[in-house]
Amino acid sequence: MIKAGDENVWQKLKRLLGKGGNREELGKLGDFTTTPHVILLSLIALGIGVLSAFVALALLRLIGLFTNLFFFQRWSTALASPAGNKLGLLEILVPVIGALIVGLMARYGSERIRGHGIPEAIEAILINGSRLEPKVALLKPLSSAISIGSGGPFGAEGPIIMTGGAFGSLIAQTLHLSSAERKILLVAGAAGGMSATFNSPIAAVLLATELLLFEWKPRSLIPVALASAAAAAVRHYILGQGALFPTPPHPAFIGPAGILGCFVVGILAGLLSLLLTLAVYTSEDTFSRLPIHWMWWPAIGGVIIGIGGLIFPQALGVGYDTIGTLLRGNVTTQVIVGVLLVKSIIWSTSLGSGTSGGVLAPLLMIGGALGGVEALFLPNEGLGFWPLVSMGAVLGGTMRSPFTGIIFSLELTHDVNMLLPLLIAVVCAHGFTVLTMRRSILTEKVSRRGYHLSREYATDPLEILFVREVMRTNIVALPADASLQEVVQSLRSDHRPHGQRLYPLIDAQKHLLGVVTRNDLQKFLLNNNEQRPLLDLIQQQPIVAYPDEPLRVVVYRMAETNLTSFPVVERTNPHKLVGMISLRDLLKGHARNLEEERHRERVLRLRLLFPQRSRKKELVLPPEHVS
Repeated sequence: MIKAGDENVWQKLKRLLGKGGNREELGKLGDFTTTPHVILLSLIALGIGVLSAFVALALLRLIGLFTNLFFFQRWSTALASPAGNKLGLLEILVPVIGALIVGLMARYGSERIRGHGIPEAIEAILINGSRLEPKVALLKPLSSAISIGSGGPFGAEGPIIMTGGAFGSLIAQTLHLSSAERKILLVAGAAGGMSATFNSPIAAVLLATELLLFEWKPRSLIPVALASAAAAAVRHYILGQGALFPTPPHPAFIGPAGILGCFVVGILAGLLSLLLTLAVYTSEDTFSRLPIHWMWWPAIGGVIIGIGGLIFPQALGVGYDTIGTLLRGNVTTQVIVGVLLVKSIIWSTSLGSGTSGGVLAPLLMIGGALGGVEALFLPNEGLGFWPLVSMGAVLGGTMRSPFTGIIFSLELTHDVNMLLPLLIAVVCAHGFTVLTMRRSILTEKVSRRGYHLSREYATDPLEILFVREVMRTNIVALPADASLQEVVQSLRSDHRPHGQRLYPLIDAQKHLLGVVTRNDLQKFLLNNNEQRPLLDLIQQQPIVAYPDEPLRVVVYRMAETNLTSFPVVERTNPHKLVGMISLRDLLKGHARNLEEERHRERVLRLRLLFPQRSRKKELVLPPEHVS
């Protein structure tokens, strides 16, 4: 333990860290930048979480209502499968009617309701300052309920995430908050909606972190986690508790053959994720080439949905009952083939048409069907084992959210024994898609709208480098009482590669009095006919930097002041000039990062433990003696 009063230990620590600072400097820096303002955000997020649970309940009831109205002509809000309808050939018209309604709502209401919700939430966060229109909060759940209730092969989670985020954004917009704080409350609403829908509070937080927050900071994690927890707690009273898809118990350890099978599942799931993503955007490209307005595209997709429903009725709707059947293991080959072929085709086609619906439930169903095929040739580890592993792998691979795929599968089934198989399969699927696809099914849509985002989180080199490590000490400083000839001589003698654009002015004791730019000096020299003193030109209270500041702080200061160069002074003695730092110097931090990424070297060289045996010397003849 290091004692505060032990100066020798502190000096050793400074040398080991290579920072050259002191205790006071180190004490000002911390692991996180969170302030007590997070308490207020957390209280607001708790309220948003409670509200999101009721929003999720309302959407589920709406889906049940429209399903019953469209397929059974009865008034009921209970979730029902369209598979039991007796409409015959009229079943084809039901998805078309629902799609027409959604198309009209999108054109004359808000185009934001098109799609599966998560890319729209990402775009609102990154591009629109986390602002969502109030009508989105109303039209998104209504359009999604109509789309799914009329047979659309979608899940409710995407619309719920978008709707919960819309309510969170609306609440944030009524308060005096920054864009970053609005983002936190928007994501809190999204996480609350998912948590209440699936009873998956941890997976909801992971989804928010891996897809929506674009940061890993306590200021956002704490409010979002509390909102998710609040929604899960409220769910207990309005939707019930327990696993959404209970499964038979599986073995705690599956042995080498089972582990090898998980690798196979991961690769196959990655391949299926690739095919599904290509299918969705091939469908979107096909619709975009049609010579009709996009409002009519969902209706064309509705025709395909209706035909698919005639062939395989279980492909219609959210399909929670089919997912449960796959996980229990008592599923026929007809169901497996129907889900893999019919569900995949109508889902990718209708999603590409621009209708409203989610992706999580369809991915779970398709992944479960793939697991049913794999169970035919992989070791028998119990009923529903391979469908569950494949579900998580397809979800994690397609959405590029591996931890969400793992924990989501665990929370849906409450089968903790599946942790190791899921970890192997999901990470393999994630690795496959990362190496074969530039973007996921979610970020591709954002990219097609002209934006780019990176989902890699790493330490910024500007956070770990300090001003003292990159500042220039070989600089030109002008004496305040310098004559015109001396100033001219100083400017002419500045032959360094990039020159100096900002000049400090110092007094006889070398104290900083101010700064002057090179342009102002040149104007001064051209117009100085009356030998005005140089002090008339300087900025007497310049913006400065300190040697113990991280470069990130300096970058923020440059952005705020629109200046690109600062004198560096001692913190304890603000008049003592120690160097200069400019925008060009800040690039040294990124240059160091590039070197660490690209420069390869062998640090440790291995030596044989035993002395080398003597080798016979070979006789090498000159070329003229070689026959």
